[in-house]
Formats: sequence, C-alpha cells, structure tokens
Amino acid sequence: MAQRVADPNLDTAQDRATATGLPFWAGWPTRTRLILVVLAIDILAALASCGVIVLTARSAVQVEMAASLATVEPLVADTIRSLRSPSPESVLHTLDLRFQALRHVRVTILNAEGKRVGFGPSEQAREQRTAPRWFVRLIAPEPRQHDLPILVKGERIGTAAITTQPLDEIEEVWGYARSLALASLILNLAVLAALTLALGRILRPLGRLADGLTRLERHDYTAHLDPPASRELAVIAERFNRVAGALSEARAANGRLNRQLLTAQDDERARIALELHDEFGPCLFALEANAASVARLAGSPNAIDRDRLAARAGDIGSIVGQVQVLNRDLLNRLRPHGLGEVPLTDCLNLLLRDFRRRHPETAFDGVFEGLARGYGDIVDLTVFRCIQESTTNAVRHGAARHVRARATEETAAGLTVLRVSVEDDGTGITPGHRIGLGLSGMRERVEALGGHFDLDTASLDNKASGTVVRITLPIDPERDGSEVPPPPAAPQPK
Repeated sequence: MAQRVADPNLDTAQDRATATGLPFWAGWPTRTRLILVVLAIDILAALASCGVIVLTARSAVQVEMAASLATVEPLVADTIRSLRSPSPESVLHTLDLRFQALRHVRVTILNAEGKRVGFGPSEQAREQRTAPRWFVRLIAPEPRQHDLPILVKGERIGTAAITTQPLDEIEEVWGYARSLALASLILNLAVLAALTLALGRILRPLGRLADGLTRLERHDYTAHLDPPASRELAVIAERFNRVAGALSEARAANGRLNRQLLTAQDDERARIALELHDEFGPCLFALEANAASVARLAGSPNAIDRDRLAARAGDIGSIVGQVQVLNRDLLNRLRPHGLGEVPLTDCLNLLLRDFRRRHPETAFDGVFEGLARGYGDIVDLTVFRCIQESTTNAVRHGAARHVRARATEETAAGLTVLRVSVEDDGTGITPGHRIGLGLSGMRERVEALGGHFDLDTASLDNKASGTVVRITLPIDPERDGSEVPPPPAAPQPK
C-alpha cells in the first residue's frame, strides 16, 4: 500500500492527521491528550467504583432486610408479655404504635376480622425520598412479605403483615454515594487543574525547542536553549545547542571556503594574465617583428637575401614552438590533458615526466601500482591535483632534491581505499607556517570525498628534514567494472 503524504497546504494539524490516515487525535496538543487520558482513567475508575457500590449496597440491603424480618417476631412476643392485662384491643394498638418506628420493614396490624388497626400517620413521610428511581431499581431486592399470627393465651387475635421496605437503607446508600461522588469530583477537578499547570510548565521547553528549530529552519544558527529543570529535556536542549553550534561552524566554514574559492579564482586568473603578459606577449612581439622583417626583405628592390629570410623563418618556427609549449602547460594546469581518457597511471607518470623536464636538478620517482584505469572524474582529478600541488610545493617552497610519489589501491575489512603519499627531502615545514590556498584546497577536496588528509614532517628516507603528504580516499565498490588495473607502465626516464 502506498504511503499517503501530508499536504503542506493543510491549515491545521488535525487536517494533516486526517490526510495521512492517522487517528483523529494525532493532531491534538500533547497536554490535551494527556489530560484526556487522565479523564478516561477517572471515568473508568468512577464506573468501577459505582459497580462496587451497587454490588455492596445490594448485599447490605438484603442482609438488613433479613435481619429486620427476624426481629419482628421476638418484638411481638416481648410486647405481649410486657402488657399486664393483654386484651386484644390493647395488644393490637400497642403493636401498631410500636411497629411504626421500625426501619427497613413495614408492619400492618390486622384484627381477627382482617381489618387494619390504626391509621399509620407516618406513611406519607415514609414515602418521601430523595434517591432517584434508577438508583432504587439498581439496588432494591425483590420485595418479601410475611404474615405473622398474633396469639394471646393461645388464641389468635390478629395478624401482623410484614413487608420488606428497603427505601431507608437505599436512602442512606444514596447519600453516601452522592457525598463520595461530590468529594471525588472536587478532588479530580483539583488534580486536573494541577495537572494542567504542571504539564504546561513541563512542556513549555518543548515549545521553546520548536521555536529554536524554526529559527534553524530559517538559517538563524545563533539559536540557543537554556537547559530546563527536567533531566531528559536538558539533554535535548544540550544536543540542540550542539547542533546549532555545529551548523554555525559549518556555515562559517562554508563562508571561508567561498572566500578562498573566490581568492583562488582571482589568483589563478591573475597568474594566467601574468603568464600571458610575460610569456605570450614577448613571443607575439617577436613574431610580429620577424614577420615585419620578412615583409621588408620580400619588398626590397634589391635581390632577396635568402640567408636572412631563412633565419627569420627559423626564428618564427622557434617562437611558435615556444608558444606551443607555453600553451600546453597552461592547458594542462587548467585541465590535465588526457585525464579520464587514458589510464590514471599514465596521467600521473606524464605529470612526473613534465616535472623532470621543467626541473632537471630534482629527481622525481613515481610508484603507481595496482591502480584501476580510473575511479571517476572527481577522484582522478583529486589524486592528480594533490600530487601536482604537493610536488610543486616540494620544489618551489621546500627546495627538494628528491621527490617520491606513491599511489596504491588497498582493501581491508571489506573497504577499498586509495592511498596517496608524496614525500620529499626539502626544508620541511617551518614553525608557524601558514596553510596556503594550495594545502587548504587539497584538504577540502579530500574531505569532500569522505577521505583523510594528513601533512607531516616525516621526511624521505628518514633524513633530517622534509615533508610528507598522506591522503586516503574511499573508493565506491560499484564503480564502472571496466576500470581494470592496467599492465605495469614502462619506467620513465628521469
């Protein structure tokens, strides 16, 4: 099933939750959801408490009804025995008055003819109640009725009709349940109010965190969060501040890199302009002068001096050859000739051969074994530029007499890397030496490819001075399969 993506144009979190198929409460604030969870727990607890109260009250009412029925018969006998002259009328009236004060049962006194004795003045008061009918129906047991004969000297003078009446007990239970419910309601309201305030204070750092993330999203990396009292949220605030600091440093590094890039571009343009002025300018002037001389010789009314004409042609050819060398060097500096078209090993050997030609007083050794034909334009160009820049620094700044460049492909623990090193026996790195654009450019090239750049004072063949540049570049295992290691290249003349 394809995952649904939320529309960024939706107005509310609730709309986004609905659009992504999440539950409707997914867009609610955390505090609201926690309070609703507490309310749900309170409701469940209230329902459980009501069930316990109902079951307990029904059992208690049944016990009370049974006990009240059991006390009526001894009460009749005690009443008859307490009378000195128990006549039927006095006995019945006495019992009627006495039974009006009983609770949980209603006793109706009937004479021998079955007629009721007395009027029961408290019946109306007994019928008044406050418990609702649904509560009475939940608790009241099935009504029970029992007829108890009234005997005086062995003769039945009447009947006591006993009927269970649980309303008194139910009223007591209802009063207790209502007081308990009111107390629970007040307590829960107080707990919810305290919980709302507490959650507001606890979750307030999350709001500040959201504001901080919004500032980061707007590229304001000066955002900072004060650590809250909560240990977990303090850890989050600390991580946020570290991320903001890292982003600020990365932004500053990017700014420095852009400035260095602009400076390098301007320096390269200035260097090219200087070479065009200092190298190409004189050559073009010489070509122009020789061409003018040839024109004068050709237009002379006298016989043409062929020796002078041949000399001028030779000068022109020599100047053109010099211009071609300068042009090739300039193009090779802008873009190495043949890189990506011929094996990387051949390009590196040609680079060292060119250094040998331009600096015959320095020995250049190259060991490039087991390299693939190529590792992609970016990696190949990085290796080429790093060896070129390191060798140039060794000759120009270190006055080296011997430079050795190495490049090998190694595999360890399933990871393939390209190791490059350039060592020299020059003057080495002087204390307090400022890293120039060449070294910083090499470092940034290598680190941009996930590699490691190291500049050390270890020297060639353990001599007292010198510099070594070490570079490690990870190789993508899924590179083009046509990049097979070429056969060993023939040794180049020094």
